[in-house]
Amino acid sequence: MRQIFHTALAALACCVLALTTGAVPPDFQLTGTKQLLWPEGAPGATGTGQGHEPSITIYLPEAAKATGTAIVVCPGGGYGGLAIDHEGEQIGQWLIKEGIAAFVVQYRHAPLYGHPYPLMDAQRAVRTVRAGAAAWGLKPDRIGILGFSAGGHLTASTGILNEGGDPAAKDPIDQVSARPDFMVPI
Repeated sequence: MRQIFHTALAALACCVLALTTGAVPPDFQLTGTKQLLWPEGAPGATGTGQGHEPSITIYLPEAAKATGTAIVVCPGGGYGGLAIDHEGEQIGQWLIKEGIAAFVVQYRHAPLYGHPYPLMDAQRAVRTVRAGAAAWGLKPDRIGILGFSAGGHLTASTGILNEGGDPAAKDPIDQVSARPDFMVPI
């Protein structure tokens, strides 16, 4: 199993490195910073605090290594938890060493939330990264999504069931597309 995991990561590295070139963002000291996906409260949320407020944790590479590519990372956990350490934070740390920005999603899941909330959160994460691309030194056409296990299912779902932006939306994040430019379901 470990060999399959490492093979999948090597394949991911080859795919991502083949997609990356160019844009070097300014130096940001945001690695490890958490940002709520909906600061005013997530749609359909039944409470506040842990489990009710989906977020992304930001990992930005050093300017000298930055490629302008970003990956939204969806940890697995069977839609009943999140393997946030080894399928989230460790992946974010690995990606920034390769010059790729990572945004690890803490999406809503059971027992508090079922479908469509994890999908809404993943779509919002892609939109958030795309809307903030200029500020983070990213290319808005190089934003992908990666996930493990249930996060892999969520990755594929986001790639297939994505929505275009609504130019008339009041929220500027909702004005951009939720379609990832590439996806890596693992």
